Amino acid sequence: QVRLVESGGGLVHPGGSLRLSCAASGITFSIYTMGWYRQAPGKQRELAAAITFGGSTNYADSVKGRFTISRDNAQNTVYLQMNSLKPEDTAVYYCKATLAAIGYWGQGTQVTVSS
Repeated sequence: QVRLVESGGGLVHPGGSLRLSCAASGITFSIYTMGWYRQAPGKQRELAAAITFGGSTNYADSVKGRFTISRDNAQNTVYLQMNSLKPEDTAVYYCKATLAAIGYWGQGTQVTVSS
C-alpha cells in the first residue's frame, strides 16, 4: 500500500519560514520524481516545486528564490523549505510521487500565512 504523509504545515506570520516534510512508503522512493503542489481556496492546484530522482529541481516562478525542495532517499522523505512567506502562499500543500504515468498523492497539509 502506497502512503505519502505530509507534515509541517501551520500558521506563520508574513516573512516567516516553514519546513514541510513528506514521508513515503510502499514505493521505491529513489526512482520517483517528487513534487510539492498547492491549492488555494477557489484556485486550481499548481506545482510549487519538483525534484527528479537525479536531484534536478524545478520551481514555479512565484516561489523561486524563497522555496527549496530536497530529498533524502535513505529516509524516503522529500522536504520543502519555505522562507520569506507571503499571504499569497496560503494553501493546502500536497506531496506527489510520479513515475511515468503513475502518480500518488498525499492528503495535504494546510499552510496559512497571516498577521
